[in-house]
Amino acid sequence: MSHHLPPLTALRAFEAAARLGRMSAAADELSVTPGAISRQVRQLEQHLGVPLFDGTKARPTLTPAARMLQPVLTTAFAHIADTVREISDEGRGPLDVTCFSTFTVKWLIPRLFDFQARHPGIDVRLRTTDTGSDADREHCDLLITAEEANGVQDAAAQRLFPECLGPVLSPELARRVALHRPVDLAGQPLLHTRTRRNAWAMWAAAAGAPVPTLLSAPLPPGSEFEHYYFTLEAAVRGLGIAVAPWHLVTDDVRSGRLLAPLGFVASGYDYVLRHRAISHPRMDVFCMWLQMQAKAASIPPGPQEAGQDDPLGRAGSAACCS
Repeated sequence: MSHHLPPLTALRAFEAAARLGRMSAAADELSVTPGAISRQVRQLEQHLGVPLFDGTKARPTLTPAARMLQPVLTTAFAHIADTVREISDEGRGPLDVTCFSTFTVKWLIPRLFDFQARHPGIDVRLRTTDTGSDADREHCDLLITAEEANGVQDAAAQRLFPECLGPVLSPELARRVALHRPVDLAGQPLLHTRTRRNAWAMWAAAAGAPVPTLLSAPLPPGSEFEHYYFTLEAAVRGLGIAVAPWHLVTDDVRSGRLLAPLGFVASGYDYVLRHRAISHPRMDVFCMWLQMQAKAASIPPGPQEAGQDDPLGRAGSAACCS
């Protein structure tokens, strides 16, 4: 059966412009000029007999017809790309790895040079997500995410390491704040992350400590940040005390940029590596390397190891995540 479809180039130009919101952004993605995008969109409008964009060139808006067409095209192009990748030569092309933005910056990128040195023929392309839980739905080869501990039961997932939480602060702030026990957090400037507002409560529950009292009141201005990366930078600059996963502050604690006087405790979550349903050798190589990096990661220090009395009345090793 013959399908009288518009030209593929016109459909791709419209999909990119509608998804990205600007002709210039679509031109950058498709490596053409903005004028070429505009001509392709006009060609598609003529073929369909309906307008696809309203508004000005600076601030275009989608018409009802465009809002109906764009998500269908986006899904279709994604399926085409996935299928082509699956049937093509698996030894070529980049390996798409998706994970949380702060995990990418603070843990993965500092270690990625080692992978590139060991496997110079495999190109790793990083993407970020805030809510990803499935590699196929994220249209990536590998997805690193966090899940409840002991929840990994399917063949498409591998456990990397447990998440461990602990309060951290700068040496300058530590000189002004006597932080020896969890109760010492009361009344102190606590930092929060919008994408994980329950972090302090989660740490308190895991440590068997009282929830810091400031959590029951409206957050003071300037104490909440959009992402963990910003929260940790604020802690390094002495703006307050953050509660952070050990793997995100390992380098800062080792270098002395941050102190962890109360140690770290297991949060009840594991970092997990999920891969596409169809595997290939490049994925297996990267998965093995990640597992090696996870095993090489040191056990986070407990209160006694940090030179403090155990605030919870336990041995230092019990307060560690092992």
